[in-house]
Amino acid sequence: MFTLAEVASLSDIQPTYRILKPWWDVFMDYLAVVMLMVAIFAGTMQLTKDQVVCLPVLQSTVNSKVQPDTAGKADFTTVETTTGQEEASMRTVSFAPTVAPDILLSRATSSQYQPTESDQELKKEQKDSSGRKTNLDFQQYVFINQMCYHLALPWYSKYFPYLVLIHTIILIVSSNFWFKYPKTCSKIEHFVSILGKCFESPWTTKALSETACEDSEENKQRLTGAQSLPKYVSTSSDEGSPSASTPMITKSGFKFSADKPMIEIPSVTILDKKDGEQAKALFEKVRKFRAHVEDSDLIYKLYVGQTVIKTVKFIFILCYTANFVNTISFEHICNPKVEHLIGYTQFECTHNMAYMLKKLLISYISLICVYGFICLYTLFWLFRIPLKEYSFEKVREESSFSDIPDVKNDFAFLLHMVDQYDQLYSKRFGVFLSEVSENKLRGISLNHEWTYEKLRQHVSRNAQDKQELHLFMLSGVPDAVFDLTDLDVLKLELIPEAKITAKISQMTNLQELHLYHCPAKVEQTAFSFLRDHLRCLHVKFTDVAEIPAWVYLLKTLRELYLIGNLNSENNKMIGLESLRELRHLKILHVKSNLTKIPPNITDVAPHLTKLVIHNDGTKLVVLNSLKKMTNVAELELQNCELERIPHAIFSLSNLQELDLKSNSIRTIEEIISFQHLKRLTCLKLWHNKIVSIPSSITHIKNLESLYLSNNKLETLPAAVFSLQKLRCLDVSYNSIAVIPVEIGLLQNLQHFHITGNKVDVLPKQLFKCVKLRTLSLGQNCITSIPDKVSQLLQLTYLELKGNCLDRLPATLGQCQLLRKSGLVVEDHLFDTLPSEVKEVLNQDTGIPFANGI
Repeated sequence: MFTLAEVASLSDIQPTYRILKPWWDVFMDYLAVVMLMVAIFAGTMQLTKDQVVCLPVLQSTVNSKVQPDTAGKADFTTVETTTGQEEASMRTVSFAPTVAPDILLSRATSSQYQPTESDQELKKEQKDSSGRKTNLDFQQYVFINQMCYHLALPWYSKYFPYLVLIHTIILIVSSNFWFKYPKTCSKIEHFVSILGKCFESPWTTKALSETACEDSEENKQRLTGAQSLPKYVSTSSDEGSPSASTPMITKSGFKFSADKPMIEIPSVTILDKKDGEQAKALFEKVRKFRAHVEDSDLIYKLYVGQTVIKTVKFIFILCYTANFVNTISFEHICNPKVEHLIGYTQFECTHNMAYMLKKLLISYISLICVYGFICLYTLFWLFRIPLKEYSFEKVREESSFSDIPDVKNDFAFLLHMVDQYDQLYSKRFGVFLSEVSENKLRGISLNHEWTYEKLRQHVSRNAQDKQELHLFMLSGVPDAVFDLTDLDVLKLELIPEAKITAKISQMTNLQELHLYHCPAKVEQTAFSFLRDHLRCLHVKFTDVAEIPAWVYLLKTLRELYLIGNLNSENNKMIGLESLRELRHLKILHVKSNLTKIPPNITDVAPHLTKLVIHNDGTKLVVLNSLKKMTNVAELELQNCELERIPHAIFSLSNLQELDLKSNSIRTIEEIISFQHLKRLTCLKLWHNKIVSIPSSITHIKNLESLYLSNNKLETLPAAVFSLQKLRCLDVSYNSIAVIPVEIGLLQNLQHFHITGNKVDVLPKQLFKCVKLRTLSLGQNCITSIPDKVSQLLQLTYLELKGNCLDRLPATLGQCQLLRKSGLVVEDHLFDTLPSEVKEVLNQDTGIPFANGI
């Protein structure tokens, strides 16, 4: 038989699940344990003491005279007198003494039955005892007791303990099935784990109490005088918030009632690093768990289903058990139909356990009735209120976190179940659903981790020799950043909750701000400072709506860099209407996928001196608005899929530099119109598909830099070398085979790049360009370098790698400014130089390297 501990383990669940068991489930568990005890007790009693004692029912005195004769006939009905069946006769006779020894004795003495002697013996027995002798031995009693136990005793009396045990096990399984079902137990286990951590998290106590008290003036004064606070951990509140009419941020969406008692907080109000990290992880877990559980109601349906099953089970047990209560009795009549073995036809039996079983059955019925009423109450509770909806309205009122969302489906049902255990769990859990609470935690943890000293270590010097700080993927902007008063450049990247407070007014040197996927919010005081001091702003975004509205109000802004999607097909209105307010804007850099230049950009056109559009391969069709940009000195239209030079450019009379890099331009016949651009000095047509240079290029008299690299040129026309002011010529990576001798006419040429072509001979006229500082001849077919290279006294960079050279001229040593760092050549060729030349080239004079690109 099962022990109580073994059976009780069937209802065992993890102790942590107790918070999901309301009082009725707990009460039903105790009732199930009591029913188990009833079943085990009854079963144990049956195994040890359950007995049926039977006695034959003797006939009346008149019939008793005939009984021996009847019995005798019954005993000898199978006896045959024939010799052929003598063996069967002996077997029957040998069994007769067991049945009726007195009859066998009479047969031994006489072959005829003598009723007179039998009557005398019967009378003698009646005189000797108060009852009648049955003439049955012990084995016959045992046999008939065993047989009548199964024939006369009702089945319910025999199997009652086992039925109770089976029913109880079914009820126990039904009560805890939702904890064991694979599709629900994982969610429940996860929920209980998160709930316990949320309840015990320090953020729900120490940090939350700080949030509740932060607007208290007395608390602020006490915190200001606290000596234990670190020097660079900010404790300022949201002072100086702008009005609702401005595009800046307003106060956080929660306020604390003054009539509520304030919770006293310790002097050090920041969380430990470990506690802060655990709390941040909890916020993420709660967010993911909500998204996973809130989309289904399987747990709710399963709980309702198991409750319905228990109710149906209760009704079934009660109905059939009530019919068998009266079948458990002490006396039973047994007719085993073994008269040929025992000699009697009817027996009267007593069931020793009848009284005890009846009491246990009544107790069991009472327990089942109580169990059933609780099941009915559970069903009433399940359908009385909408358990698939849960509102944190009370929690919002008490905690003042007004942004705690209401939940639904299984998430709501689990919270309803937790409320039956203790509503405090739901209140503390609701804190981790609040974005305001999460942001506050992030701010506290962030300030604790990023101290002034740590931020100072991340400050570096950029190419412009300015102090720069780059913060990447933080939860916010640490308060200590605003204590770096000598910072020039601040870069904020992938910081979704960036908040610029009034303390930024301390950063008097700050003139450049980068916001990469960082929709920063600013306070009114901070905005006033940025409006007056900020000169350069970089904004990188995915959608135009992410550009902070306050950007368009920075009236003193000089440079604006916009990187993101501005396509009018994806945005009904390109959000650059407010650019007209940027009256001092000089440089506008747009890297996007425009199909036309937005008319709003032309609102600031009179002030622009530089316009850069990188279009990422999207074809720029409409360019008429360029005509309004009369003051533009630098224009870059890169990767715009242009096939010809736009005519709108020819009206830009102040244009000095034009860059049409990475387009699809095949012909530049329109270049003759550049003669009207008197100030054009730099023309960049690199990375296109140009096959020839028209002779009309001579009309660009003031051209100083011409970039034609990565095209399909095969020759260089003499017209190019008529540009006497040309200082930089780049024709790298084309198919040019010959350098014209007219190159010697470019007396002002300082940088010449013809890398990646098919040149095999260097004309001597090339070395008449004595002002050359950079000469790139790599990846060609050059077999020798003339000795006249020594005439290039200002040469600082010479690229020869990737040619067919077998030696280098020793005259390289006469290039006074050339050093080994500026000589790009194979090592084995460098070794062919005389040792004294090597020594000269290896000298370090500290001359800066420049390649003119």
